[in-house]
Amino acid sequence: MAFPAQTESEVSWQRGDVVVCVLAGDYGKPRPAVVVQSDLFNPTHASITVCPVTSDKSQAPLFRLPLRAGRYGLRHASWIMTDKITSIRRERITRKIGSLDAPEIRSLDEALQRWLGLD
Repeated sequence: MAFPAQTESEVSWQRGDVVVCVLAGDYGKPRPAVVVQSDLFNPTHASITVCPVTSDKSQAPLFRLPLRAGRYGLRHASWIMTDKITSIRRERITRKIGSLDAPEIRSLDEALQRWLGLD
């Protein structure tokens, strides 16, 4: 599946956006991820903090959040990996494929708080 890049004028990632990006160590393979960085910094900061998405099921329900197949163009049931939070150069994000809804963002916030010990 090819993911066309967006032009610089189209780029406006927001917290909760599901995007396609290339993470370090992924051999240049595009993969989905969720933007978790505050919107206050997204327009001006050189990097964007994301949680990658995987289709590899893991027994970690406290910090791996499910996404149904068919949503955001995902072919398989997938999971947001809050335990793999990372920052990437904004140029490594090629496009937006959706946005989490409010209940999903609340679940993501709770999982990030657990993972980072911010409870």
